Amino acid sequence: MIRHLAAAALLASVPAATFAQSVGEAAPRAASPSGGDIVAYDQIHKPTIGRGGMVVSQNVLAARVGADILRRGGNAVDAAVATGFALAVTLPRAGNVGGGGYMLIHMVAKDGRPAQTIAIDYYGQASRHTTPDLLVDAAGKLDQARVMSMKGVAIPGTVAGLWEAHRRFGKLPWGTLLAPAIAMAQQGVALSDDEAKANADQRRLMADDAAAMAMFFKPDGAAYAPGDRFRQPDLAATLKAIAAGGADAFYRGPLAQLLAAGIKAGGGIIDAADLAGYRAIVSEPIWSSYRGRRIAYMPPTASGVSVAEAMNILERFPVAPAKWGSVVNLHLLSETMKIVSADRRLIGGGPDWKTPAEGLASKSYAIERAALIRPDRALDARMLPDGNPYPHESKDTTHFSVVDADGNAVSNTYTLSASYGAHVVAPGTGVLLNNSLGNLAWTRRDAASERRATLPGPNKRVGSTITPLIVFNGDRPWLVTGTPGGGYIIATMVQLLSNVIDHGLNVAEAAERPRINQGGGDAPLELEEGFSPDIVPLLEAKGHRVRASNTMGSIQSIMVEGGTYLGAADTRRPDAAAVAAR
Repeated sequence: MIRHLAAAALLASVPAATFAQSVGEAAPRAASPSGGDIVAYDQIHKPTIGRGGMVVSQNVLAARVGADILRRGGNAVDAAVATGFALAVTLPRAGNVGGGGYMLIHMVAKDGRPAQTIAIDYYGQASRHTTPDLLVDAAGKLDQARVMSMKGVAIPGTVAGLWEAHRRFGKLPWGTLLAPAIAMAQQGVALSDDEAKANADQRRLMADDAAAMAMFFKPDGAAYAPGDRFRQPDLAATLKAIAAGGADAFYRGPLAQLLAAGIKAGGGIIDAADLAGYRAIVSEPIWSSYRGRRIAYMPPTASGVSVAEAMNILERFPVAPAKWGSVVNLHLLSETMKIVSADRRLIGGGPDWKTPAEGLASKSYAIERAALIRPDRALDARMLPDGNPYPHESKDTTHFSVVDADGNAVSNTYTLSASYGAHVVAPGTGVLLNNSLGNLAWTRRDAASERRATLPGPNKRVGSTITPLIVFNGDRPWLVTGTPGGGYIIATMVQLLSNVIDHGLNVAEAAERPRINQGGGDAPLELEEGFSPDIVPLLEAKGHRVRASNTMGSIQSIMVEGGTYLGAADTRRPDAAAVAAR
């Protein structure tokens, strides 16, 4: 009862007149002069406007590849497949063939085919040879040296996931979609300043892997400079095999044997039978809504249920009247994320765990959890033990969004886990491999805690904070979005949704506003640059421990308004772009 009164007190702290405003209506704005010949704009950042479809990606070269596929008559799935393989060449730290990810697809009703929305989980899976001590040292602690080696590699799922999407919905031939990536790998791409620096920074971590050094550095060991042409002939050969033979070429046959032999030679445990047994998981999305907007979330082992839970909690409060960036607004976001972080101990993968996804994403559960929030005081670990099972996940994932002229949509996030994964390459393949097994709960302390959902074991499906999503306007995709960012992903997506729906920001402005992040328990409240320093003591007065943070996430979004496509490529990471079909 006391908790419900506390939640009511927070509601009551907002002026009652604001409750009369309809959902989706912006607060009244004061009339402002145009400034003579100057046109008045109410928001600083503007989306890229296009028609006929759009691709938004962290890398402009890959976005152009996808947009060109749309112009050639491909649909959103075709463009997504082409973009995904292109990113493996142009953004090797996150785009990949040797990692995994999650994809949401919506296909509109057409030519007698009903509308369909599906989720494809193609994240990593543990080998059937996995043991509880695989990645721990003699003291029972996670050994990062093992994580960043062939031992830390999960069975890669990217090829299976992209193949499954194309098998179901693709329009253009499979080989056509891989051709741009093959050409770029063979002929090379001119490195941007950002990619040249990112590659050069890996020398120490790649030094012990001859194949990785040969792939990313010159024969004399020197780093490629900005503007240098970066060629990947082994990866080109692998992509040619996949183009000719589909997923079977990667998971069975000579290429699979080469991959398995390289992993074994490096001390890993994945073998040819593990590769042959891998399957992408196709399922229904997690469906929820926020202030009347229906939302499709990625089901576990992704973290869509966490974003759904957060939005359901926020829905209990009048967010818009508190105004963006106010102490009331930031406090509410922080407390919501604390609750969500605590509940993440329940999210895990099979074969030994089933996440209570329906309960976590339910409106009724959100009412119960929202009652914990007090307007005057921050929650602490005594009430909310930290339940985040993914402390080792990297921020260097990548996301791309695609919408075609018919309104078909793809929201895809994939990763190698750490930036450049385990920093190991299977010799002769050009395939940079992930370190996703490190996402599991390996320590003895974890085994004795409530983190059973993520304990390692044979065939364990690895989990992630990744959460691509699609927001609908009626029965049509309205907002297609997602972000990389490791532990920052969930809070980033919550703020993007609230910025657009609660605060009426355009999709670019919503992505560019400064963000916060909050873990569970006594974790600090992290603030990006851009908030007034005057707000820090006000948050501290409520019990928050505030600290400055680097940038969080890199949202790649498309909003569809009629026949217009509004693309927003987050500027937090260089080289991102929104490219329209026309």
